[in-house]
Amino acid sequence: MEILVINPGSISTSIAVYQNSMNVFQKDVLHKAEELAKFEKIIDQHALRMQQILEELAAAGFSLDKINLVISRGGLLKPLESGVYRVNDAMIRDTEAPMAEHIVNLGGYIARDIADLIGNNVEAYVADPSCVDEFDDLARLSGLPQLPRRSFLHTMNQKAVARRFAVEFNKKYEDINLIVAHLGHGITVGAHRKGKIVESNNGLDGDGPFSPERAGTIPAGQLVDLCFSGKYTQLEIKKMLCGNGGMFAYLGTNNAMEIEKRIQNGDEKAKLVFSAMAYQVAQQIGAMATVLKGEVDAILLTGGLTFSKLFTNMISERVGFIGKVYLYPGEDEMHALAMNGLMILKGELKVKEYF
Repeated sequence: MEILVINPGSISTSIAVYQNSMNVFQKDVLHKAEELAKFEKIIDQHALRMQQILEELAAAGFSLDKINLVISRGGLLKPLESGVYRVNDAMIRDTEAPMAEHIVNLGGYIARDIADLIGNNVEAYVADPSCVDEFDDLARLSGLPQLPRRSFLHTMNQKAVARRFAVEFNKKYEDINLIVAHLGHGITVGAHRKGKIVESNNGLDGDGPFSPERAGTIPAGQLVDLCFSGKYTQLEIKKMLCGNGGMFAYLGTNNAMEIEKRIQNGDEKAKLVFSAMAYQVAQQIGAMATVLKGEVDAILLTGGLTFSKLFTNMISERVGFIGKVYLYPGEDEMHALAMNGLMILKGELKVKEYF
């Protein structure tokens, strides 16, 4: 059984082909920035990206008529429970008018297009989209009824890493409490209580630590003044919050390896910003510990920034008293998506319908 896995990123789309549980092909399909810049909306990139994906598969010798299932990360849809969803007409409708502009919205859309192209009753699915909402009611109040807190996080990778940890230590994910921090261009820290993410910062455009390109929690009053200063448009402000914020705003790059080199060369400003980002992650982990009332079986650090020992050490030295810290560098999303697809094909997983 062959499974095509799709995971869109800002300037690339990761694709993989699995034969049963074996990864037989994986590649990051790079897209030219100048070509992507031509599109006003992210969703408009789907035809270009799909064509390049098909070209890469053909060049690698894979025939579409052998693909049994297509699966991808899910987009920013309405709040959902955790699980795997069929990409149906209702999901496509909401993908075309998403809650927020984000590259992840392309996943299900491209998966459905490719599945339709293959035919032969091949279907497309998304798993644990970023809009999965398992929050406690307490977590939804922000201080203003007009602005409820929303669940937007790296659900796919957080869940995959949490389940991996549980298997490695012969435990059930549904029986343990974990704090999982996804450390990438966006940063989210989730409180996992007995198999559900009951609290997390909004890593898309809301709160929590600043990240390599997102502002995180910022002073609300000062933000209001900035919005009404007449100096910036609404789109420019939003870009400050997500895209040009965080480490990029201070240092002009979102590349952690470059920042580490600057620090090694004695750049004190780079050291301060990098340390402050780790400091805020540690603060957020501490906050999640209070959600779990101190009953924390482990703290898991994952995502691209976890490759930085300097960064993870800065976090670990502050949060080690809460629980033991385990590192899972990179992302486990491609494998997790493929395994969800395999369980569907074997009839071991119940598919959910989006309405």
